Amino acid sequence: MRRQKYIGPLEVHVTDDLERAIKILKKKMALEGLYKELKKRRHYEPPSVRKRRKREEAERRRRKNLKKRRF
Repeated sequence: MRRQKYIGPLEVHVTDDLERAIKILKKKMALEGLYKELKKRRHYEPPSVRKRRKREEAERRRRKNLKKRRF
């Protein structure tokens, strides 16, 4: 059985500007990867597609790290 990734509570303190608090909350959610997780869970993903996506993501990360090391 796979272990689920737990995302803890996100707290934003609202002082005066509610719009600014919402902006901060959205940024925190993006940094936590919550939007990516929600998008991923919107539809069922078969194991074969999941493996292929993970392999492609790993390849993308590997290439990105190689580019960083060259400079």
